[in-house]
Amino acid sequence: MLLTAEVPPPEPVAGRIPGNKGIWAGILSEMTEFALLFGVYFIARAHYPEVFRAGPAQLSTLAGTLNTVMMISGSYFVAKAVHAIRQNRQQACLRWLFLVLLAASGYMVIKALEFQWNLSQGITGGRNLFFTVYYYLTFTHIVHVGWGMIGLLWVMVRARSGAYTPADHDGLEAFASYWHATDLAWLVIFPLLYVLH
Repeated sequence: MLLTAEVPPPEPVAGRIPGNKGIWAGILSEMTEFALLFGVYFIARAHYPEVFRAGPAQLSTLAGTLNTVMMISGSYFVAKAVHAIRQNRQQACLRWLFLVLLAASGYMVIKALEFQWNLSQGITGGRNLFFTVYYYLTFTHIVHVGWGMIGLLWVMVRARSGAYTPADHDGLEAFASYWHATDLAWLVIFPLLYVLH
């Protein structure tokens, strides 16, 4: 039986970027997509300020806040997973990744309940321009969370098989970088859609 002892993390290499080039190309694409959508938001808001001032009050601030908690929690858990693997604590890493999966699943469930509530209130994308932008932004974010969950399942399989070590865990770092970027996008979406009047 192979025992894994906690080891001090390796010294970081100066100038090293976590993950790999592929994930950073993906993150750049994601950030470009959201930047364009945020541009649409601000242009639309400039032309229809009264609609955008009234819009957030009609949404569920509770749902938006709970989704924010889920996204921030997921980012915390994935950071702990990376920290655990750097210390050669594979089981702890896997437990943290499972918590990321719970947070991501919680986000999806809350979003589904929020959309159901919206529809019961007559809040559809065709109601006015604010809600059109709201649905575009939130559906786009849901897609990115979904992709993240697929990546997370792959990372969990790899972590369970012992593929990550303190010296070689680029795949885990790549996933963590993607998840943080998706979290960052939500941290801009939340105040724009749920708070800013």
